[in-house]
Amino acid sequence: MKKRKILLVDDDLKNSIFLIRFLEEESYEVTYANNGKVAWELFPSFKPDLVLLDINMPEMDGFELAQKIRECNKKVIIFFLTDRTEKTDRLKGFNLKGNDYIPKPFYPEELIAKIKERFDGLLDIEEKIYNLGNMTFNYSLCSVIINGISRNISVRQADILKILVEHLNSIVERDYILDHVWGVSSYSNSLSLNVQITHLRKILEVDHSISIVSLKKKGYILKA
Repeated sequence: MKKRKILLVDDDLKNSIFLIRFLEEESYEVTYANNGKVAWELFPSFKPDLVLLDINMPEMDGFELAQKIRECNKKVIIFFLTDRTEKTDRLKGFNLKGNDYIPKPFYPEELIAKIKERFDGLLDIEEKIYNLGNMTFNYSLCSVIINGISRNISVRQADILKILVEHLNSIVERDYILDHVWGVSSYSNSLSLNVQITHLRKILEVDHSISIVSLKKKGYILKA
């Protein structure tokens, strides 16, 4: 079986070395970064299954790194490992789509148990695949295949397209999309929605059997 890959991001080198030994004893492949900026540079090539992420770090903190990761990858597991235990910090971590928030100090055995549980759960998750016209949309992988050509889309674009596909040929109000994708309806988010819809249209335009139709001041319809 292929080794699971873990990216450990923490500026505490001494404790990180200790933790890496535990992880490697469990046959995980581990790569280490001492700040968020280095981790972000490593992320595309290493392609981790799990990111263990401290929050207080130089260059780029854990919250900023988590946001960047989630903008391009919704599948990778993110565990925050931190001594920041305030309710507001925990809520921010989960709002950034973190999968767990583990306060320091913690027992390595406890962390290993949580990792194993999460990886075991992945085996039970079915990919969400939608077939429409000449398009195959894999929501889990954030990819669209049209006429045999695969295109990757962002996490937000995948969330928007999923909503439109699940409401096929029906009006989806702008506020509904904003609330479900961004979490809040605001002017800046509304502008971002316009941009994401434009990107999706460019990707889908090669399939003439489907289209995204705008209804002024109302919302959108995915027609097929």
